[in-house]
Amino acid sequence: MNAIELLQKLVMGKRVEGVLYMDEDTGKLTFKAYNRTCPKKRAKDRLICALENGWLKESPQRIKFFNSVKKELGVPRITEVMARELDAAMSAMIREKLAEFREKTIDDILDEV
Repeated sequence: MNAIELLQKLVMGKRVEGVLYMDEDTGKLTFKAYNRTCPKKRAKDRLICALENGWLKESPQRIKFFNSVKKELGVPRITEVMARELDAAMSAMIREKLAEFREKTIDDILDEV
């Protein structure tokens, strides 16, 4: 973006984000506008299972497990709660994958292999 384009946008009341600096080679004050392309839209994670203290979600590349337990419960109870919730999340994921598997035809399964 040259100085004229920059001034035109500023006069029109637009906001221009960038960096203003002294060019080392020329010694001139230089403005370099940031290349703000529209943000990439990514698919929202799909909730597989809501848990008492967290969730299990699926994104296109990952399975995500989140769990948050209060420290005041103490280490033995925290361990017990987290293990129980991980078991519940894993069971929900297995049930879902089995349901998906049942919906597929033999041709779909062979295409994946």
